[in-house]
Amino acid sequence: MKDKNISVAVIRRLPKYHRYLKELLDRDIRRISSKELSKIIGFTASQIRQDLNNFGGFGQQGYGYNVEDLYQEISKILGLTRNYNVVIVGAGNLGQALANYTSFGRLGFDLKAIFDINPKFRGFKVNDVDVLDMDNFETFIEENAVEIVYICTSRNGAQDVADRVQKTKVKAIWNFAPIDLKVNEDVIVENVHLIDNLLTLSYFLKENQ
Repeated sequence: MKDKNISVAVIRRLPKYHRYLKELLDRDIRRISSKELSKIIGFTASQIRQDLNNFGGFGQQGYGYNVEDLYQEISKILGLTRNYNVVIVGAGNLGQALANYTSFGRLGFDLKAIFDINPKFRGFKVNDVDVLDMDNFETFIEENAVEIVYICTSRNGAQDVADRVQKTKVKAIWNFAPIDLKVNEDVIVENVHLIDNLLTLSYFLKENQ
């Protein structure tokens, strides 16, 4: 896969395949065609076949896809065959909401701690996870082999957190702060800018009126 030039658009569709295939398995559906899958997932059958062909295809003409096999293969492609140690920086409402979202843990993203600079959170727990002071941030990351940091701070504090992350071995940041972080090329950043998403929704709402 590392030698293939797979577009970001295809990669961003994979989680949706993964989610719908899990729902099919929960309904005990074991086989499905690209045409049937297109009606459920919203992509065309041709798009589905093209996307999956980037990784080997997995389907059989006249049979369709084995749902369990396809689900497992996409899990492998998404790196979900192992667990990841993660921490949250920012114990406010958003950080607490992420800590309480149990689906992350079921997917293998194990929350080890929450960090915050505000002393009012000291000794606090969220979903049985300790909130710790930022003084021990780098040491904790090293001792617990943390691989992903969720940044849920304010705009003003986010870059400082990213700078500290880059002093560790962590190479992945999930950024919820409304700022584009400046990081080294070997650090992967996935941004979730809530205001941007809301304004996009506002645009489409306006166009449909």
